Amino acid sequence: MDGKWRCHWAWSFTLWCVLVYTISEFSGKSVVLATEKNSMHHKQERKLHDVSGSICIDCGIPEKATYTDEKTQIPYTSDALFIDTGTSKNISLKLTSEIPQRIFTTVRSFPEEKRNCYKLQHPERRDTIYLIRASFMYGNYDDLNKLPLFDLYVGVNFWDTVMFDNATHVVIKEILHVPSLDDIYICLLNTDKGTPFISALEMRHLDHDSYRTNSALLSLYRRFDIGSITNEIVRFEEDAYDRIWYPYNLPDSTPISTSNTIDSVDHTAYHLPPEAMKTAVRPTNENGSLEFEFDTEHPTSDSYVYLHFAEIEKLKENESRVFDITLNGKILSESVTPKYLQSTTIESAQAIRGSKLKFSIHKKPSSTHPPILNAMEIYVVKEFLHSPTDQEDVKAITDIKSYYKLLSLDKSWRGDPCAPLKYSWNGIKCSNNGYKSPTITALNLASSGLDGPISGSFSQLKFLEFLDLSNNSLTGPLPDFSELQYLKTLNLSGNRLSGEIPPLLLKRSKNGSLMLSVDPDLCRKGPCEKAKKNIVPLVAGILSALLFFIVLGCVLIIIWRRYNRKPASKQGVRSNEEFVLKTNNKQFSYSEIRTITNNFEKTIGKGGYGIVYLGYLKDGTQAAVKMLLSKSPEGSQQFQTEAQLLIRVHHKNLASFLGYCNEVGHTAIIYEYMTNGNLEDYLSDAKREPLSWRQRIQIALDAAQGIEYLHHGCKPPIVHRDIKTANILLNEKLQAKVADFGFSKLFSAENESHVSTIVIGTVGYLDPEYYISSRLTEKSDVYSFGIVLLELITGQPAIIKGHNNTHIVQWVNQFLERGDILQIVDPKMQGDFDFGSMWKALEAAVACVPSISIQRPSMNHIVGELKESLKMEATREKEGINSIEMNVVDLEAGCGPDAR
Repeated sequence: MDGKWRCHWAWSFTLWCVLVYTISEFSGKSVVLATEKNSMHHKQERKLHDVSGSICIDCGIPEKATYTDEKTQIPYTSDALFIDTGTSKNISLKLTSEIPQRIFTTVRSFPEEKRNCYKLQHPERRDTIYLIRASFMYGNYDDLNKLPLFDLYVGVNFWDTVMFDNATHVVIKEILHVPSLDDIYICLLNTDKGTPFISALEMRHLDHDSYRTNSALLSLYRRFDIGSITNEIVRFEEDAYDRIWYPYNLPDSTPISTSNTIDSVDHTAYHLPPEAMKTAVRPTNENGSLEFEFDTEHPTSDSYVYLHFAEIEKLKENESRVFDITLNGKILSESVTPKYLQSTTIESAQAIRGSKLKFSIHKKPSSTHPPILNAMEIYVVKEFLHSPTDQEDVKAITDIKSYYKLLSLDKSWRGDPCAPLKYSWNGIKCSNNGYKSPTITALNLASSGLDGPISGSFSQLKFLEFLDLSNNSLTGPLPDFSELQYLKTLNLSGNRLSGEIPPLLLKRSKNGSLMLSVDPDLCRKGPCEKAKKNIVPLVAGILSALLFFIVLGCVLIIIWRRYNRKPASKQGVRSNEEFVLKTNNKQFSYSEIRTITNNFEKTIGKGGYGIVYLGYLKDGTQAAVKMLLSKSPEGSQQFQTEAQLLIRVHHKNLASFLGYCNEVGHTAIIYEYMTNGNLEDYLSDAKREPLSWRQRIQIALDAAQGIEYLHHGCKPPIVHRDIKTANILLNEKLQAKVADFGFSKLFSAENESHVSTIVIGTVGYLDPEYYISSRLTEKSDVYSFGIVLLELITGQPAIIKGHNNTHIVQWVNQFLERGDILQIVDPKMQGDFDFGSMWKALEAAVACVPSISIQRPSMNHIVGELKESLKMEATREKEGINSIEMNVVDLEAGCGPDAR
């Protein structure tokens, strides 16, 4: 090559990678500045050779850290500006000698949220083509020696699955993308097959006139430097866009090369690297053709191909090189004549359907020289069928997130709010509009620490049907939400709002089109602050009337007491029974309850204060109807506590509240019916199919997440006080939900460490420290959950019946001391479980049950441990390995995990 491009890199204040190309002189000859194809198109833009706006991110390096890679001379910056979830990790020291590039020494790992997204903002216009590259090397960064598998998304659409052959296998995913929005989200999704991570993320713009197709996204299948004589990868700085060209030779071909520079005067829109274009191959047989094929392994996908040619042999006047190109038997291009030392690209005008790509490049009869090929690229079309969330909704919810600083509260609020639907933001429900943009239909920000006025952005969510802002610290007047014509439920209770209820909301509440819940001190009629004029003349009249009513009241009280005397205890029950429920949910009459339960036909449960009946709502939905049985104040109080707490909490692992009945003498709570009953009955029922280990650990995780929400998701926190297998319900899919909140206790302040209260709970599950001291803490629930987890592992009840009635913790400890896990595990599982997964769950259970509460972990920690246990078991199931059979020798040799 006669001249080289030299690259001067400079960091801008936004830490973008800025590429500024200059031309130098070589051998005393001035190199002419490269021109552009269709340069009129770029009049108002930067020059093509001024490649500014590149993003070069090394994931996991410290915030504000920067460096220039020694091999590529590419400057990298930390990913801290682009994402705020995940943790930084270093790859194993044992593998550092096998690192191909510095970017692979660190990773950012995402062990918590299901979806984690990098937010990239492209500096050019939306219809510009960008090359986006994501790089991965596992490197045993987590010391688990388990290769993960996870999905990669561009915005709301699937890009590819990331999988590895070994710990040092470098996986690079590359796409050409034309964004339709200003922000590009690159998201990693946890598919429960290992923790997602990433090593590096890069984005570079390409020429507007290159790689033009009908597709918004092309995923790279192959990019080859054909006929390489160095057998080295070509990339920046030879390639201005840092495309990576891998050396490749075709079968039955001979390499040829030149030392002259390709495209020294003009560049095509593809701006091909001279180092790759100065080599090529030709058929070994002068009269032969170049025949080769590829299989993209995507039989239902479309592909685009780009073949790059440059004549590198100086032909005489009477010599020629002319050839035809066919693809899958059809003409791709005819009479191709490469120009001497100038690039030409032949591309497929239409997409090629199917995975098989069979090429034939054969010379014309009049040609004196055989065909050649210098470089080639193959891309697979990725269909972007799903649309992002309605952009007006996105702006509104983003403004809400910023206004109330919700980013630090809920780390799931990244990327698109709604899509993919199963990964929508916590507290948000969206419409399913097929391939059209989803809209936000429900927003639950109850107990989210919101303060200040109600943001006007809520009214910009035009399709909202459900809005719950209860139990926050919102102040100021109540908006009329007139823009929200679809709103059916509005819960604003538990705030510090002032003023009157807007007439429109009152009207909608009265006509039944809106379920409205507000605090009782908000004015329901007219202005709250009356004009003070004319108040003096009214005082005398008011006092006279007041005196009259006081006298009249005293007379009526005497008469009422004489003829309506009732025992004080019954009057106490009456006042407790008639508690007021502030709820969005439907209120049922007692006659409706009788109809729903078919006159209380089928009993499905019974507790100390109520009987639970099976019922059917009008739409056929099965429901559990809990009727207050006892007439004691304690029973009524328990009922009231449960009802008010069910109204307040909303979580997929807590029993859902459907409605209530509150008539004199008849009090009921209606909640969702769980087909498979409670966990206690399921474990003890010999007629049921035994639960697998994966089912058990999933049930444990479900219940743990429900309890974690009570402890850390509610403000103030809630302690259940009666966690046990009988209070964990299972639906038809064996999803677990925590139920029975009658004994639950709300801490009066979020920072309270404990409350002193009467000891309540169930024998076998009761926290010993709480029993002795009456000091209730969150760790009391942790202890009870540890017992539940031990029951799932062992199949034994909390109190093992016998002449000594052994507690399950004592029973487990006798085997743990010997490290004999096989004696602990429920024999119904027949050894079909991952050994490491079982140990992790058992260690978590044992960690929950020390008699001193300070020694127990939080539910946050237990949830994390159970997730890891579940992943280990899922991996074992995928590989089809019986872990007990693999580890039996280690057990006999005493080399298993240490007993606690």
